[in-house]
Amino acid sequence: MALSTISSSSSSSVTSPWPYDVFLSFRGEDIRNTFTAHLYHALIQNGICTYLDEDELRRGDEISPALLHAIESLRISIIILSKNYASSTWCLDELLKILECKKSKQQIVQPVFYHVDPSYARKQEGSFGEALAKHADQKLNVDMKKLQLWKEALQEVANLSGYHLIRNGNESKFIEKIVREVSRMANDHLYLHVTEHPVGLKPHVEDVKLRLSVGTKDIRMIGIFGVGGIGKPTLAKAIYNLIAFEFEASCFLPINSDTWNQVNCLVQLQKTLLFKILGDCRSLKVDNIDTGKYMIERRLHSKRVLLILDGVDHLDQLKTLVGARDWFGEGSRIIITTRDQHLLTAHGVDSTYEMMGLNHDDAFQLFCWHAFRSEKPVDGYGEFVEQIINYAGSLPLVLTVLGLDLYGRTKKEWESALDQYRKIPHQDIQKILQTSYDRLSENEKNVFLDIACFFN
Repeated sequence: MALSTISSSSSSSVTSPWPYDVFLSFRGEDIRNTFTAHLYHALIQNGICTYLDEDELRRGDEISPALLHAIESLRISIIILSKNYASSTWCLDELLKILECKKSKQQIVQPVFYHVDPSYARKQEGSFGEALAKHADQKLNVDMKKLQLWKEALQEVANLSGYHLIRNGNESKFIEKIVREVSRMANDHLYLHVTEHPVGLKPHVEDVKLRLSVGTKDIRMIGIFGVGGIGKPTLAKAIYNLIAFEFEASCFLPINSDTWNQVNCLVQLQKTLLFKILGDCRSLKVDNIDTGKYMIERRLHSKRVLLILDGVDHLDQLKTLVGARDWFGEGSRIIITTRDQHLLTAHGVDSTYEMMGLNHDDAFQLFCWHAFRSEKPVDGYGEFVEQIINYAGSLPLVLTVLGLDLYGRTKKEWESALDQYRKIPHQDIQKILQTSYDRLSENEKNVFLDIACFFN
């Protein structure tokens, strides 16, 4: 079994359920070096990570574990049904697995009828009927139950929306059309860059995923809260990458708190939300907040969507973008990240999750990855690392900023930097603290300053 893939390597920071975009299934002898090769090349040229099923190198009748894993790990299957497709029991078993994953994993299946009438597959006529009859006559490890499953699978795939190339059709334009459509589907759930070193992230992802209970028909709003720099956007992106494929549409919407109250900013957020979920929505006229609310409810109430609002800090944002659960279709999930737990309570979310800092071991490892490009410190720097951990606490953003700042420096420079940090925090850390301070009310700011001066 040969695995043929060409694409840029996936970053470990992108937690995606799919290492491939497309899986090509075909019967090799008649089209391997012509249509399939041209389609494969066109997909690769367009940056679509493609698994080519090279069936000429198969041995035995069982589908290999590697191939089963590949089928389970794809987003889109293109099944090229040519004249000789059904002559391969391997291809028919492969088809069964693909359709199984379509049901269980919401994967997309696109049939391509290459110089054959779809009705031949649907009704098992012509070369398809002949091939199935031959399998039954020769009894090549085929029982009647398996034969019936193949027939049902061929009927199912023939009823799917796909592509049909007639004889003497323009193959080049036909391939262009397939690639264009596949590119659109592959981009429906663009993966988000999470973080270069996702240390300590997995337990948080598992906890939130459990609360989401994706797959049930109820509509849930989940809130993630925690202090600045704790890693809320990182967690939200990782969850998005993990579950977005299970929804009809998805949207990760970052909210710039510095400009949210500027004129038309909330309207622009409404437009962005509609565009990301509906695609081309130029016909939608959203010129004020009330129109935007109506459009979101009107256009999305029947869609099962995943919507993540990242960085919410005012209740108006929630009322404007996710005013009520019935704005969205059955099974929808809305995730809200914020520093303010009270906002979640006021909006009536179903569940909240507090993002906690890293434990000592994870904090140590994360800092080392940035400061030394390894999970352990260079000899002689261990004591410095412990001082940094004590200074930075458990905040991933602070550990990352300081690790990058100290990378490649000498011990004397580390000593000087540590003294400087104790007097004046790094400018990037000051920005985090300033943002938290700016969000306080005037009374809260006065109390904060009184306490700070008292300790000084």
